[in-house]
Amino acid sequence: MWDNLDLALKADRSWFRALSARTGREARRRIEELLATIRLEDATRRPAGLLAHRQKQRLEIGMLLAQDPRLLLLDEPVAGMTDEETERLAELLETLRGRHSIVVVEHDMEFVARIARRVTVLHEGRVLAEGTLDEVKANADVVDVYLGR
Repeated sequence: MWDNLDLALKADRSWFRALSARTGREARRRIEELLATIRLEDATRRPAGLLAHRQKQRLEIGMLLAQDPRLLLLDEPVAGMTDEETERLAELLETLRGRHSIVVVEHDMEFVARIARRVTVLHEGRVLAEGTLDEVKANADVVDVYLGR
């Protein structure tokens, strides 16, 4: 897992640099910071393939964060997660608020309610409604399309 984060860091990835690549002090500090952010300090040396699903999701977010993006795009991040795992991911995303813009495509409305300030509902590639979750849930077009009156 450490290697995944190390490779994800912004760095010179030229073939010449790769021949002598070693993780420097600043990179090690950044990886440790990322591990703390995604709450995986206890799994530092575990191979990514052996991580539980929820841990893999957090590792993927850590790899995104290693690039220091302004915008995070997450597609169905809680698919296959338990309620507890979903809650932990919501907490992680809350810690990122204000440092990154976050766009989440998600069908789990409880998760959306937990993290979203603004919701956009799409239907057939077009914006159907926008607003708070309560506003969107009360929108007649949304009710017609998704609940089928």
